[in-house]
Amino acid sequence: MSYRPTAIEELQELVRGEHYLRPRGGGSKPALSAPVSPATPIEMSGLAGMIEYEPGEYTFTAYAGTAVQHIQHELAKNGQYLPFDPLLVTAGATLGGTVAANSCGSGRYRYGGVRDFILGVKFVDGHGRLIRAGGKVVKNAAGFDLPKFMVGSLGRYGLLVELSFKVFPEPRSYTTLIMTYTRLEAAMAAIFASANRPFEMDALDIALEAGCQLFIRLGGLPEALPGRAQRLWQFIKANSETISHEIISDDKEIWQAANALAWAGGAPVLVKVPIAPKRVLELDTAVTPYTSHRRYTAGGNVAWLAAPDAAPLDAALTQLGLAGLLLRGTPGHPYLGQRQGMTLAERVKRALDPHNKFLPITHYALRTTDPHATPD
Repeated sequence: MSYRPTAIEELQELVRGEHYLRPRGGGSKPALSAPVSPATPIEMSGLAGMIEYEPGEYTFTAYAGTAVQHIQHELAKNGQYLPFDPLLVTAGATLGGTVAANSCGSGRYRYGGVRDFILGVKFVDGHGRLIRAGGKVVKNAAGFDLPKFMVGSLGRYGLLVELSFKVFPEPRSYTTLIMTYTRLEAAMAAIFASANRPFEMDALDIALEAGCQLFIRLGGLPEALPGRAQRLWQFIKANSETISHEIISDDKEIWQAANALAWAGGAPVLVKVPIAPKRVLELDTAVTPYTSHRRYTAGGNVAWLAAPDAAPLDAALTQLGLAGLLLRGTPGHPYLGQRQGMTLAERVKRALDPHNKFLPITHYALRTTDPHATPD
């Protein structure tokens, strides 16, 4: 059995009456949304649509079950966009699922992730109460920033129903540089050399599939982009060992494929790993025997690992003291590896969902050096 509430009040009644619940948006991240016993699935698509959009204020509010593709379409009418580049848009990703999974794409490099753009939330907690936090406008606020805390929460504190975001004007044009390398070390050297230079890069990714390629995206005025791209290429050539390069002005398909995680192919396991760029080489050495494809996005701050089996990745991440989030794989235990210092998450869980309506905390179990901790 599953439910598809079409009103917030209906959702509140479900929370008060059911023992365990598991929200599902568009199903674009199956390891996080597939039914897990003993939870009852809640289809959030019944709470969808734009509630309020103020193009002049660069803010909008929408229901959590709204498809991100619909949001992007409405924003594009006014030349605006979500700079954190929500993932898996064409696969049906929803706004609530994007927040709950902290799901950002390559475009987050320049302006930041979901936490940098979320303004307010409404959610139903484990008591069935409708909780509002934050607001609908950009302003300074004192106190605990609950909207940001809900980012990456995987729905364990409450069911998101409304979300408010700020947006930006979208660049009029884009250009992408693609550099080919023989070694990951050389591509990382290019990242380190260019990261703190004033090139205003919108995306900075390394793809390890058939070889090693560095992708750099520039956005801005169409008449200025060719000169900017040439200057960046000259700098990269002088500071790293490139084999070849290509400058592509019509780059839309490249980044649409990246957003869809097409590079991962049909790998049954897909893991996201937050990481410091200086540890990329260490991680890559450890996981290369177990992965079919790897991608390092956001200037090397996020690793993506596609593999046939999660177990060796779990062991490798544990050995390195890193944690990964499963987007594809066996549902129910979404984390691999090791995380620390999650006592605050446990305290918030007790306050908002003391009866574990949104699955017992054991379903989020993760190795940790803190026996009282829970993952965030």
